[in-house]
Amino acid sequence: MRLPIRVSPKAPKMLFSAYISEIILVRASIVAFWACCFQDALLILSFSFLLFSIKLVFMETNEKPTFKKISKGYTFKILLLFVLVLLLLIPLAMIRGMINERSRTADSAEAEIMEAWGSQMLEAGPFIVIPGVRTDEVRTKTDRDGEKIELVKQSFTLVVMPQKLNIKTDFKTTIRKRGIFSVPLFSSELSLSGVFDPAMAFSSLSPNEEVFPAQAELVIALSSQKGIRKIDRALWNNRELFFQPGNQGINIIRRVNIPVAIRENSYREKYTSSASTGSGIHAALPDFTQSNFDILISIQGGQLVRFMPVGQDTHVEISADWASPSFQGSFLPGSSNITDSSFDAVWDINYLSRDIPLFWKSEGSNESRDYADSMFGVNFFRAIDTYSLNTRAVKYAILFLIVPFLTLFLLEVFVRTRIHPVPYLLSGIGNVIFYLLLLSLSEQMLFFLAYTLAALSVTAMMTLYSRSLLSSWNKSWYMGLVMLTSYVLLYAVLNAESYALLIGSIGAFVIVGLVMFLTRKLNWYGSDLQG
Repeated sequence: MRLPIRVSPKAPKMLFSAYISEIILVRASIVAFWACCFQDALLILSFSFLLFSIKLVFMETNEKPTFKKISKGYTFKILLLFVLVLLLLIPLAMIRGMINERSRTADSAEAEIMEAWGSQMLEAGPFIVIPGVRTDEVRTKTDRDGEKIELVKQSFTLVVMPQKLNIKTDFKTTIRKRGIFSVPLFSSELSLSGVFDPAMAFSSLSPNEEVFPAQAELVIALSSQKGIRKIDRALWNNRELFFQPGNQGINIIRRVNIPVAIRENSYREKYTSSASTGSGIHAALPDFTQSNFDILISIQGGQLVRFMPVGQDTHVEISADWASPSFQGSFLPGSSNITDSSFDAVWDINYLSRDIPLFWKSEGSNESRDYADSMFGVNFFRAIDTYSLNTRAVKYAILFLIVPFLTLFLLEVFVRTRIHPVPYLLSGIGNVIFYLLLLSLSEQMLFFLAYTLAALSVTAMMTLYSRSLLSSWNKSWYMGLVMLTSYVLLYAVLNAESYALLIGSIGAFVIVGLVMFLTRKLNWYGSDLQG
């Protein structure tokens, strides 16, 4: 006897709920895969919560009369908004990648300009190199020949630093462009003057060591000889010197890593360049006693300048028509004056404050010396870095995606008008386009103007769109007010780096408190929406 099969009237609805659940789970899993590709831990954790929440909702649908009733509730709408925010993080991640790509393109263009102009300027010297020879007696004793004495000669170089060194330069800056990318360049006359006294270096020689002062040479080590335009003056005890290329193998800066730009992104926070004083110039000295020198070199370079305090007493004066210097290196200036159009700074450094000896004997290629840690100078820092500001703006984007969604949701609740999820999605896309507009416009004009134009455009668009969704202007203008306030807050965060955390924290506190106040009497278990 076959028993009759009874089909529950709820079976089709349960099957429908299960089907919808599987579709959403599969699509959410695909989006989660994209999140993993973008290596964003926040996305991964959020999607884990999303999958868990969706499962709970559809488990409840098996006990509810219909799915339609759940879809009208506030909880479902909030969950849907949460899903939309997570989905919009994907185009934001793509925009962040675009910013990184444009930043690397800008770095490449800047490097090409710098290579042709003269590169970053690193200077060490002047110092004197004197060839010498050391004679050692080597005694050998054999049964056949008895004791034998052999003289072994080994060459060395005596390197002598100046007793007093004065460096003075006044940089004239200019901006060179390649396409839409630019880099700050400078030109100047570098004045090097001071006194050499070799007496202490000569007294340190051993009896078996001999130097040849007649072959002494004056060496100035530089990072690149391309930066030398001409030598205007080169005097040694009022006698002319003739300089030739090369630093005679005395490279006292093997490698120095220099931060040339700070651009925040999810992959790297600092771009550095490596430089060394592998180039330079040298001149034969007519005599070598206590001597005065006075050298004036026309130089050019870009982005930064570094000096090495090789003198027993080093005095450095740097001035430039640049409003935003960044003093870097081992020594900060003893005094400085920065105005809206220029700066000047002065350093006074004694040999006791650094680890560079006043003289030493170099054994050629077998000896390696690196005094890069003692360098100091100034970066011609650009106060407004377009790509850094764009990257920081995208980092705060999730907050400024949530705020318009909350505003539209609250308008939906208080106006008692149902709004389809598609307008929410379009509103979110409009907010994402703001960051794309900001990036493209800021490459063509000042960041402030680009930000103002992008913010006003998106604010006007969102206000007009809210008016089309609501019945009148009585509530629609709130969207424009919220958007405008959000963009003002974001601009304040971008420009007040030291207080960004404080401003952001206070802003988040005010937003959450305002939402709690407005929804304090809202029945989250039900739906008062009409239509």
